[in-house]
Amino acid sequence: MSLKKAIRVWQRHFTLYRKIFKSSLVLNFVDPILYLAALGLGLGFFIKDINGIPYLRFIAPGIIASSAMFATVYECTYGTYVRMHYQKTFDAILSAPINIYELITGEILWGATKSAFYGLSIIIVISFFGLVDSILIVLLIPILFISGVIFAQLSLIAVALVPAIDSFNYFYTLFITPMFLFSGIFFPLEGFPPIVSSIAFLTPLYHIVNISRALAFGELTIWEDLIWLLVVCLILTPVSYKLMKRRVMT
Repeated sequence: MSLKKAIRVWQRHFTLYRKIFKSSLVLNFVDPILYLAALGLGLGFFIKDINGIPYLRFIAPGIIASSAMFATVYECTYGTYVRMHYQKTFDAILSAPINIYELITGEILWGATKSAFYGLSIIIVISFFGLVDSILIVLLIPILFISGVIFAQLSLIAVALVPAIDSFNYFYTLFITPMFLFSGIFFPLEGFPPIVSSIAFLTPLYHIVNISRALAFGELTIWEDLIWLLVVCLILTPVSYKLMKRRVMT
């Protein structure tokens, strides 16, 4: 596999995205701002603090993580499926001197790039409102790229397995939404039965939220979560490539 050719696939996506990024960026700001306003200010009026942290400051770092996740997942599920099935973009790319592994790598790199980009955008927003306490938050950007690789891989696995585009509802309802709700963004998990915390530990968003919150508060207690992400990234790599190759080439 040639990384240079994979980057060409990434470049193709980036070139198209430049034409719509303004409207896309505005729309992706809406959800996190609504969550911060409705939950941070609305619910935060009744919940004064969590573990000594004002509620708005508690959820803000988690919003960074979830926004980055959704940016990647939307791109690498619906976006990838449309390019593969409806637009026949994959067929066009594979007719060039680019093989299936380079194509898949380009998709993953693009998804990871959107994760880092949208994460950076939300970091700027919450920093503007004074919700970040430490410059260490900049270390989150490359970590969001790594987590973006993981979410891109999970999304491509879903693309490889779903029989039709409507079936992504199962992926979102049974996996993404529970992960979003029970990753520690809006409340600690200590009040739930231990099984909930154990399941949450197995999800990537839980670890990204931990890292994001630690860096936002100026702490470097991120190594366990970071190692977990790197290990899972390595485990998912052959799975995503094998399943996508089978889906595209058959």
